[in-house]
Amino acid sequence: MRISELARTAGLSLPTVKYYLRLGLLPAGRAVSATESRYGDQHLRRLRLIRALRDVVGLPIDRVAAVLSAIDEPSDTAYDTLGRAVGALSTSSPGQPGDEGPAAGEFPLARTAIDALGWTYDPEYPAVGQLQAALAAAADVGVPMEPDRLATMGEHVLAMAEFDLSRMPPEPDAAIEYAVLGTALHEPVLLALRRLAHQHLAARS
Repeated sequence: MRISELARTAGLSLPTVKYYLRLGLLPAGRAVSATESRYGDQHLRRLRLIRALRDVVGLPIDRVAAVLSAIDEPSDTAYDTLGRAVGALSTSSPGQPGDEGPAAGEFPLARTAIDALGWTYDPEYPAVGQLQAALAAAADVGVPMEPDRLATMGEHVLAMAEFDLSRMPPEPDAAIEYAVLGTALHEPVLLALRRLAHQHLAARS
């Protein structure tokens, strides 16, 4: 298909698609002449992925680029690749050089919470810093994470993670993409379902 058709099918403007091409987020099409290229289903899938990361997850363009890089150019191990991708999924990067406060790089709230759940984890994993920021923000406004709430959330999140891993493709590249995209695109579903559950229970009371 021509680039105009690609943009129309993806629900994006032509200038936006050309912008993604210039940034390298969208691979070049197959040249059929000096001034024209053709695009296929893989380009349409990439555009829909970019749109989901931008519109659903709310990532800025540099974070979208980092997620796509983790998928397209994986590290030597799946563990490292997932770490890069999870770090990119956050719009902030707590614990990086230049952070303020005595807990920078240590994440005491996150460590206490994870230890209480009894989970094995790497202290350098980006999600630890993300959890620290979330717990600190909750505490700052007077709604800290109580132990019983943490235990309940942890139990159900662990069950969801077990389900996710049971569906992971065996091929390394496909597994990375599955894990990254599942994390990015399913988390908004989880948030929306939690809010709907609150409304459901409120209507029954």
